[in-house]
Amino acid sequence: MKQSITRLLQKILTKQNASINDHILALQKTLSNQKYGKKNKNILNELRQIFEARTNQRKRYYIQRLIRGLTEVKSGKLNDFNLNRWKDYADILTDSLWLVEKRDRSGNHSAGYWGNFVPQIPNQLIRRYTKSNEWVLDPFLGSGTTLLECRQLGRNGLGIEIQNSIAQKTRNALYNVGADINSPAHCIVITGDSTRLNFVQQLKNLGIPSVHLAILHPPYWDIIRFSKRKGDLSNAKSLPAFLESFGNVVKNCASVLDNKRFLAIVIGDKYSAREWIPLGFLSMQEVLKHGFKLKSIIVKNFNQTKAKRNQEELWRYRALVGGFYVFKHEYIFLFQKK
Repeated sequence: MKQSITRLLQKILTKQNASINDHILALQKTLSNQKYGKKNKNILNELRQIFEARTNQRKRYYIQRLIRGLTEVKSGKLNDFNLNRWKDYADILTDSLWLVEKRDRSGNHSAGYWGNFVPQIPNQLIRRYTKSNEWVLDPFLGSGTTLLECRQLGRNGLGIEIQNSIAQKTRNALYNVGADINSPAHCIVITGDSTRLNFVQQLKNLGIPSVHLAILHPPYWDIIRFSKRKGDLSNAKSLPAFLESFGNVVKNCASVLDNKRFLAIVIGDKYSAREWIPLGFLSMQEVLKHGFKLKSIIVKNFNQTKAKRNQEELWRYRALVGGFYVFKHEYIFLFQKK
């Protein structure tokens, strides 16, 4: 389809100035029919821009630009985007406020595991900051949301989960989705403690030179107790102990992440003893100690947590009595390794 559009545009360039709009209008009508209209939405918008241009010189410039976009690939440094067709990626978020209406339930994702994040988060990060067949690391794997997205998107994924029973369930889920879509991606689940594991040795054993993106979704300290294991950050006895353990995980990730590549942490704050604990920003400061620079702070909404489901009125009452505001957001901190 793109080749035929390109040929028509090239022919239009040979026409007299007075007839350019007539030919553009005819092409618009062809692409607007039921079969092609939705698929060529962005091309139709560009044709409209050509039609509305005030000078023939500007019209010809826009036509040549559209031909380049259809025939030439300008690759992104960190992803598979064709930047000559950047308008085709309308679903990629570039603002620092992410409003996600509901959880993506496609594929083999499950909302049953307490504390897992919505698949849209790793989907956006993986598509934006990796190329096909590159490696993504998740040291707090849980139910495997990140690796499930890796498999769907054709990226390799390495996840570390401290609980063997959860790790095995995640392996099963990954096997099922791999069989469904026949994905060539390699997704590996390791049972281990990310605060103490030797990441360099683990990658060496697996024949993986390095990773290209790290996505961290740690426990929000002790809001949810995930296990009784000592290395589980949700069992940290104090805030300094939590931050120290989290810093160890960041240090381990940094040891296998390529220079200039990205690390993201997804985390929220905590309210305890009538005091707001800025867990997100304290964790951000911890990452900055380990050779990273901060690139973005994203605020993402959430409407319900499992613990607060069907308790909106109770929490509203508590907020009015206690003088605080109910959490409706979490953070995505984005860093680049120096």
